[in-house]
Amino acid sequence: MTLPDWAHEISSALDEKMGFELFELSAQRTTGRMPVAGNTQPFGFWHGGASCVLAETLASMAAFAEVGPGGVIFGVDLNATHHRSIRDGWVNGAATPLYIGGRLGTWEVAITSDAGDRLCGPGDVRAATAEAAVNTAQVVAALRAAKLRVPPKTRRRCCWPLRLVGRPGRAPGGG
Repeated sequence: MTLPDWAHEISSALDEKMGFELFELSAQRTTGRMPVAGNTQPFGFWHGGASCVLAETLASMAAFAEVGPGGVIFGVDLNATHHRSIRDGWVNGAATPLYIGGRLGTWEVAITSDAGDRLCGPGDVRAATAEAAVNTAQVVAALRAAKLRVPPKTRRRCCWPLRLVGRPGRAPGGG
């Protein structure tokens, strides 16, 4: 697949350091890979943190494809479950949307070896627009200023829906 022209202008020092390669880019499917070499833990196995970098990079790129050039995206939640280890070759990832809303989207990221073995995932990554991140930060700051103590689980339930105000959510692939 040919990448959009704007994709060639986006780079991250971390992604470059880790050898990230982007192959496919759209809000509906984003794929890429990283080499195991240089991204291992002290015992020579693929580092679990590298899986998280790959997952967040793919989901953030997919979210950026959704909002388009000029938009700003932040990863706001990341879950990863590691199933297998690997010592060499490449680690491949594919991000597909579970939900795309007005200011918040969730992508499922599957990470596999070159042989197709599942290494990590499915993991979920939530990405928010800069506007949504600022809105949530303002809500949390207001709660703190009022000296209200809100448990983390409650905070998540009460703040996340605020990010969706302004544009109704839609199913992946919907218009």
